[in-house]
This record gives sequence, structure tokens and C-alpha cells, in this order.
Amino acid sequence: MDTATSQETGRISYREAVLDDVPALVPLVESAYRGDSSRGGWTTEADILQGQRTDPDGVAAVITAPGSRLLVVERDGGIVACCQLEHRGDAAYFGMFAVRPELQGAGLGKQIIAEAERRVRELWDVREMHMTVISVREELIAWYERRGYRRTGLTTPFPYGDERFGLPQRDDLEFELLVKPLG
Repeated sequence: MDTATSQETGRISYREAVLDDVPALVPLVESAYRGDSSRGGWTTEADILQGQRTDPDGVAAVITAPGSRLLVVERDGGIVACCQLEHRGDAAYFGMFAVRPELQGAGLGKQIIAEAERRVRELWDVREMHMTVISVREELIAWYERRGYRRTGLTTPFPYGDERFGLPQRDDLEFELLVKPLG
């Protein structure tokens, strides 16, 4: 088990999720992005999307998919964050990133993304990390840019009409690909 220590976050450990984690991971992801609880942090999407962000089947699919890992982050024995890592040829995909709202803004996200980048280089020897972010999420995109990610201008449509991804509150949503070279 890999560990790191920080005064702000206490003892942090990382492990791969198992199916028994699904009941804890779904509400974690939901709390970071949707509903009133998400407003306790800065990553909320509550003003642009309502409804669910994910569901048990979606989280289980990430855990069990070939070439996919769902990294669980624990502090002092409790789950505080997670992120998806998926092998895609010469790149890895970073997704389903969630940090408990009350812990956001204290540097934990920076630690986790650095660990995720280290792991994908070690696991798959990839040259780039890719992610998609809703293009109107300027503050979130700026945070990733400060971590070395760059906007590509390549977009894919938001899946309007598929309630598994939420209920859009505006009609201009799309995903933009962000890319970071991994040294």
C-alpha cells in the first residue's frame, strides 16, 4: 500500500476499488458534483446538471472493465476520494474524480492527481493523460491547466436525454478533451 502524509489531510492511502466499495463510492461521487451537499466544495455541477452523476452499475463497470482501475483514496481508514484510470493505447484516461466536498481546497486533489499520473506511467508506460471536462466548467478547467493539462478544443456532445448522466439545466453542454504529457 502506498502512503503519503500531509498535515492538512492526515494519513492518505491508495488502493484499487473492489465491488464491495460500490455502496460507498456512489454517494461520494454524487456528493462531490450534485445536489446541495456538493455546494460545500468548489467542484459542484449543481447549477448546470441535476439528477445523478453515476449509479452502482456505472461504478461497478469501471471497477471490472479490462484495462481500468478505480483508485480509492482513504484517510485514517475512511474513503475520502476516488478516480478512474483507464488504459487507452499510448494514453491513460482520468475520470470519475471525486473528493469529499468538505475536504476540497486543501491540496488533496493535487496529491491524488500526481499519484494517478505516477501510477499510469508505472502500470502502462503511457505518454499522456487524457480527461474530458464539461467545457463551461471554466474554474475546474483552470485548476487542471495549473496542473499541466492543456485544452485541445476537441469536443464531444453531452448525452442529452440520457438521465444516467444527469438532467442538464442548459443547452450548451459538451465535453472538452484535456491532455497532459507525462514525462
